[in-house]
Amino acid sequence: MEAKVKEEYEYLIPPDEYLAAGVHIGTQIKTGDMKKFIYKVRPDGLYVLDIRQLDERIRIAGKFLARFEPSKILAVAARQYGQKPVMMFAKAVGADYVIGRFVPGTLTNPMLKEYKEPDVVLVTDPAIDRQAVEEATDIGIPVVALCDSNNSASNIDLVIPTNNKGRKALALVYWLLAKEVLKNRGITDFPYSVEDFEAEL
Repeated sequence: MEAKVKEEYEYLIPPDEYLAAGVHIGTQIKTGDMKKFIYKVRPDGLYVLDIRQLDERIRIAGKFLARFEPSKILAVAARQYGQKPVMMFAKAVGADYVIGRFVPGTLTNPMLKEYKEPDVVLVTDPAIDRQAVEEATDIGIPVVALCDSNNSASNIDLVIPTNNKGRKALALVYWLLAKEVLKNRGITDFPYSVEDFEAEL
């Protein structure tokens, strides 16, 4: 009888696959903004993120991003292990992207050759991709961000709580996000594997 009371949550993938990719491994720093996404703290002081909230947020972000014109989504990653996942995400969903250095004025200075006019920005790490977050905020477009336990969520409209530094974690989250965006556009054919999204070592 008791088993029925506990509602079964349907994950996008088996929880073991999340854990194997290390999406839940945070840092030894916890910000006030990220407190609600923390599942526990490990004996070594690392904060562990709640994979159920990650799963829920990937679904929400997939629905949200699917509402935009594909080419008006701008995905950003300065961090090395985020660059291939971002390029693959952009390829899969038809988005635009900036990897490596984000040139100041990319969103605010029409005179720049790098100038872009997205309707939404997706960043890999709001601390490292701060320039993109600031410019998106200045022009009033929403920011979706992969946030680790040490990130501030100020100026972030939608937090996806995950390890945003690990190679496998970034590949898995961007892969799932791309699948969810397409699913919400009514496209179920997804020809890519998680490995396609993984940065080389």
